[in-house]
Amino acid sequence: MLLPQYKTPTAFWCHSPSICLPCTVFKLLTIFAVVMGDSVVGMVVPYLSGIIAGLGAGYSMFQVIERKPPIDSEDLQGGILSTVKGEIQLKDVHFAYPTRPKYPVFTRFSLLIKAGSTTALVGESGSGKSTVIRLIERFYDPQKGQVLLDGVDIRELQLRWLRSQIALVSQEPVLFATSIRENIKYGKEDATHEEIEKACVLANAALFIDWMPQDYDTMVGDRGIQLSGGQKQRVAIARAILKTPRILLLDEATSALDAESEHMVQEALDRMAVSQTTVVIAHRLSTIKNASLITVVQEGTIVEMGTITSPTVRI
Repeated sequence: MLLPQYKTPTAFWCHSPSICLPCTVFKLLTIFAVVMGDSVVGMVVPYLSGIIAGLGAGYSMFQVIERKPPIDSEDLQGGILSTVKGEIQLKDVHFAYPTRPKYPVFTRFSLLIKAGSTTALVGESGSGKSTVIRLIERFYDPQKGQVLLDGVDIRELQLRWLRSQIALVSQEPVLFATSIRENIKYGKEDATHEEIEKACVLANAALFIDWMPQDYDTMVGDRGIQLSGGQKQRVAIARAILKTPRILLLDEATSALDAESEHMVQEALDRMAVSQTTVVIAHRLSTIKNASLITVVQEGTIVEMGTITSPTVRI
């Protein structure tokens, strides 16, 4: 039997006299084109299944890329408030996470956070404290009820503008593999060096930055691996200060720090909280001692409210 690669040349050799006679240049070129085309098709055929599979995978990938989320951070629709006082109200909120629709976190949950105040949320893990912050940031929308900013439902506000009014400092701050300066400038991209230095002084970060080999141009590594936990927190706080938000959200911002680092970070947070509406989630008494209002949350329900000196508040 002839090998596959020799079938076309053999057929061409045997039958070309009957096809080409009388021989013309056009006929010869046609036959050569057919032979060349056949060889190309022969090379492509083994890969057709892979090409078809790739097309199917590409279609699925672009479906994901082009999917518009229910809460689109790039959507420029919605209103913008001319002035922001910073009063936040959760009003009769019913909420369950999309992945657990049968397990509601809140049922008729209501909370008023006055403008310029510091409100602490305390309670056991899973009680719904962090969910309050996620609703204020509008990472999720409640199934029923409203989240209001200065009396306006945040669903009616432009999402990008809303989040520009909010700064979040979490237990594990997000730092990028770039310099300290660039990480801080994410709070305000057009910030001057003087503004960055001022924010670092307020965040108790300037001293350790000055000791760095390249001070503000020192690279922090992936996820800030070159910095200690306290240093990362202070860089994150400096970024939040530079942003000058009307609303400051602190989600256990000092829980992973040692006593000395916590003291320095807490000083910076207390200094920053003077001019903003602040929501604090914490387990340590030292973190919430200056709060205007302490709210105890249990299984999605507010069970106690008061101040650190209130006899009714048990932490």
